[in-house]
Amino acid sequence: IVKRCLENGKSVVSGNKKMLAHHLDELILLQEKTNTSLLYDASACGSIPIIRNIEEYYDNDLLKSVTGILNGSSNYILSKIFNEGLEYHTALKQAQELGFAESNPSLDVDGFDSLYKLVIIATHALGTYVEPEKVFNYGISNISADDIQYAREKNLKIKLVAQVLKLDSESFTMFVIPRLVKPSKYIYNVEDEYNGVVIQGEFYDKQFMVGKGAGGYPTGSAVLSDITARSHNYKYEYKKQKYFKQLEYTTNHELEIYLRYNNIVDFSYFDFENISEKYSSQNSNYVVGKIKLSNLLKIKSILPKLDVFLAYIKN
Repeated sequence: IVKRCLENGKSVVSGNKKMLAHHLDELILLQEKTNTSLLYDASACGSIPIIRNIEEYYDNDLLKSVTGILNGSSNYILSKIFNEGLEYHTALKQAQELGFAESNPSLDVDGFDSLYKLVIIATHALGTYVEPEKVFNYGISNISADDIQYAREKNLKIKLVAQVLKLDSESFTMFVIPRLVKPSKYIYNVEDEYNGVVIQGEFYDKQFMVGKGAGGYPTGSAVLSDITARSHNYKYEYKKQKYFKQLEYTTNHELEIYLRYNNIVDFSYFDFENISEKYSSQNSNYVVGKIKLSNLLKIKSILPKLDVFLAYIKN
């Protein structure tokens, strides 16, 4: 439908993040060819105008990373777990009853919703489109009491975090993974259905935006904002693609992760570069170590079948 409208010279406003993430490269070319506009701030971060801010304010080569909680449903669940002591399934049911999560919550809790939003944001932030299948995403559906206890003992919270990160002048990487977050970090205090995004640059350091990310009203307000912007002839210029050198996407990047596992067979799938901490008990085991993002991507499809949970540890 969107493609047909653009081909017929009609501009479009959309909040369909999955469609956009899978076809954004084609739709960017089509806008230029037909002199139309496709606006979709509503597709990422609900009420936070993240795409328009990146397009207009961060339209230079100084941006280093965009890091954030992009899914309000999973953040609501984690907030209830850590702040009120609810079990995962109880918190999930609450989120569904409030309309924050679907009856089939996989899109939210397994990190796909955040993945689609990250692909869209990265295209504007660094100018390179990456197909969703090439990006590692992992969610919170397998979180256990052991993982929560580990985080609490370290005075940390677990948040589902998406990040696009410029590695050097030639390359960048991106991923969605639960993260063990320190109290000193901006996103530590982003709770319930709220989203929070940290934009870091070369000289302006970090800037933080927060707003509601789940529910009909935040999305509706973003759609209305896009419609209003288009009535004033606004369109995305995709400046990073047009005026700057295209960066190469890579998964050749090391992450330090916490991995909880119950049997050695599941553990054997993980090809760690090194392990710095190891714990074993009768009921559960965990390690902390460094692993290549490329290795995690290789086992992405089988991870949901394993009795494991992993979280990124940012030094």
